[in-house]
Amino acid sequence: MKLYNYWRSSASWRVRIGLNLKGLSYEYVSVHLVKDGGEQHSDAYRTINPMRSVPTLEFTEAGQVRHLAQSMAILEYLEERHPSPALLPADLYLRARCRMVAEIANSGIQPLHNLAVLQRIKGELKGDDKAWSAYWIDRGLTAFQASIQETAGRYCFGNSVSFADIFLTPQLYAARRFGVDLGPYELLTRIEAACASLPAFQAAHADRQPDAVPA
Repeated sequence: MKLYNYWRSSASWRVRIGLNLKGLSYEYVSVHLVKDGGEQHSDAYRTINPMRSVPTLEFTEAGQVRHLAQSMAILEYLEERHPSPALLPADLYLRARCRMVAEIANSGIQPLHNLAVLQRIKGELKGDDKAWSAYWIDRGLTAFQASIQETAGRYCFGNSVSFADIFLTPQLYAARRFGVDLGPYELLTRIEAACASLPAFQAAHADRQPDAVPA
């Protein structure tokens, strides 16, 4: 498998965690989102991902080279194709809750502060992109924490890692980048610390990727 991704992309980071947790090896292919106007806009990349975003997972199945984009779709595929270890609760209701919590980050927070949005806010609209991002991150993390109050154990859903933890970790990294005060989110940062002790999360961390830019 090949994973076309970018070191600091939250969506890419999620898939790296998922691949690591499943014990799946892959080739890391960097798609620089800023260099030369953004490598994701090249004709070559557009053929495998018309949305011009990262990540894209490339793999061979049934004798065909296939591509999947969008982190949730990729993780769902990996969960169904490689069911062990499970990254969703066994209980039907809790599985839906876990997806719901993951979607708070996936659709309710991250898209509002991704690079394309911030470039338009800061550039064409002359707005304060940092304040914009901090507002939506804070709002989303409040909802995320409230949504796991009854299910949290060591991780978001009991004592097993799930999609919710995979989506939480990169989001907290982004929150710090945009200066969000994480003081009110003690539950989330506690879970983050538990995840950070796992090799799969450590290896997937943005700062440890081959294309990472030193701070």
